Amino acid sequence: MNSKFLFWLLATVFLITASAQAQQPQKVYRIGILRSDTAASANQQIEIFTQSLRELGYIERKNVLFERRFAEGILERLPALAADLVQQNLDVILVNNTPPAVAAKKATDTIPIVFTVVADPIGNGLAASLPRPGSNVTGTTNISIELTGKRLQLLKEAFPKTSRLAIFNSSQSALQLAEVQRAAKAVGIETLPLELLRRDDFEAQFTLLRNSRANSMYPLDNPINFNLRDLLVEFAVRYRLPVIFGSRPYAESGGLMSYGADLIANYRRAATFVDKILKGARPAELPIEQPKKFEFVINLNTAKQIGFTIPLTVLAQADKVIR
Repeated sequence: MNSKFLFWLLATVFLITASAQAQQPQKVYRIGILRSDTAASANQQIEIFTQSLRELGYIERKNVLFERRFAEGILERLPALAADLVQQNLDVILVNNTPPAVAAKKATDTIPIVFTVVADPIGNGLAASLPRPGSNVTGTTNISIELTGKRLQLLKEAFPKTSRLAIFNSSQSALQLAEVQRAAKAVGIETLPLELLRRDDFEAQFTLLRNSRANSMYPLDNPINFNLRDLLVEFAVRYRLPVIFGSRPYAESGGLMSYGADLIANYRRAATFVDKILKGARPAELPIEQPKKFEFVINLNTAKQIGFTIPLTVLAQADKVIR
């Protein structure tokens, strides 16, 4: 066979093959996002997640589409929102905390689900174990219950006169409540559990708090308190009560202090989980990860506003001071 003809033939085959591959449509993945809070509240965390996905090669409207659903603080909406998402032909669902994770798992046992800040995935029936979840759910936990002792230590160090602690509780936080009561008793602090389920509960519960002469606050790290953090912050400032919250967004909203897992890191890790799943990994075999980085945040603006002086020994421990 003539060498020139052979070269032409091979070149033609190559061009035809390359053209066919170029014309082959790229897979477009569909990712559902189910949140217990509002779109505005979730914006920063979702942006961190989508930016991390972009770094992994997933570009919105090019090879990935997002279906977003928000319960806007009304947790009763989550089952219907989860059911709606399941009908959208999704490849994976991202949820933030326990209520949407539970709702999504009840809605589907086939679509992979990745969570970011579930405190107790085993206790909530989402996974059989951390190393091997055994279901369609995996992700990163914020180990909020395990951080209770550290938070109370920081509160007591900053405000040594703390003696009666108002705990803002909900029916979904029994394990956290028990741990706070245990840890408080160990350092000589009395506790006053107050159930907070919705905005309408504030007036009655705050009346109980004032009458009980509680001199500090500890809102449990749960979706209800997170969604109502503006009112919790407002009350603590109005009545000049020392308070420590469970994560940085509370302090950024005006809360005096917070200590918890670095949520930004959790959302970056969530993108890695999603990437692995889209490439064929089974969530049942992807170990649930615990946070490796924690942050103590002090809002010095709030401290000055209500006349609190934070000891230098406490300020020195802060990872971030909001001035």
